Amino acid sequence: MNREQFFQELRTALHREGFTPQLEQDESLPVEWNGLPLCRITEGGGVRYWQEDVATPERERACERATNLARMVQEYMTLMEQAPPLNAQGLLGDFRVLADFNGTVLAGHPTKFGVHFVTWDWNFDRTGLNYGHYFQENYSGAKQDFATRSGLISKQQIFNAAQLTEIYRCCADTLDAGFDLTYKQEQCIKGVQEQILSGMPNILDHINEQEQHATNSQSQELTM
Repeated sequence: MNREQFFQELRTALHREGFTPQLEQDESLPVEWNGLPLCRITEGGGVRYWQEDVATPERERACERATNLARMVQEYMTLMEQAPPLNAQGLLGDFRVLADFNGTVLAGHPTKFGVHFVTWDWNFDRTGLNYGHYFQENYSGAKQDFATRSGLISKQQIFNAAQLTEIYRCCADTLDAGFDLTYKQEQCIKGVQEQILSGMPNILDHINEQEQHATNSQSQELTM
C-alpha cells in the first residue's frame, strides 16, 4: 500500500474525529489529542504509544478510537489500491469496486475530503446503477448497508446505534444493581459491553452527553 496516500487519508479521518495528526516522523504518524501526544501510527496501521500518554480512561479510549480508525483506513485504502474501476452508464468520476454480490455493489470514490462510499443496485443487464445510498466517509455504515442490501446478512440481525447504546446502558445497570449473577453471567454481560465498545468506541461519551442533557432538562423544568 502507498504510504503517502495512506497517511494522507488517515490525517483526514483523524481530523474528523477530533485528533491532531503531526508531521510524519521515522516512517510513522504522531497523533495528539487535547493538545498532548497520544500515539504513533505506522504505515501498516499499527499503533504504538507510551503508557504515560494513555494514563486516564479518557485517553485510553481515545487511543482505542485512533487504533480503530487506523485499522479501518488501512483496510479500505488497501482495497482501493487493488480495486478495479466501476464502469456503468452515466457514472462519471473515479469510482472503484470494493465489493460486488447478488446485484449490489459497494464502491469507493476518492475526493479532496477523503474517500467516500456508496452502494448501488445493478440494473437487469449490469450496464447501469440504481438507488444509490451515499455514505460520504462512513465506511462502516456503507459496509453494513452492502451486507444487508445484498442479502449477505439479514437486517433483523443488526442493531442500530440507538439500540446498541441502550443495550450497553442496560448491561451497565445490571452489573451495578447488585444482582446475584453467576461468574459466567457476569463475564457474558461484560463481553457484550466490550463488543459494543469495540464497534462504537465513543459510546461512553455519547451516553454521558445524553445523561447531561437529561439532567439539564430536569433542572430547567424545576426552575419553571
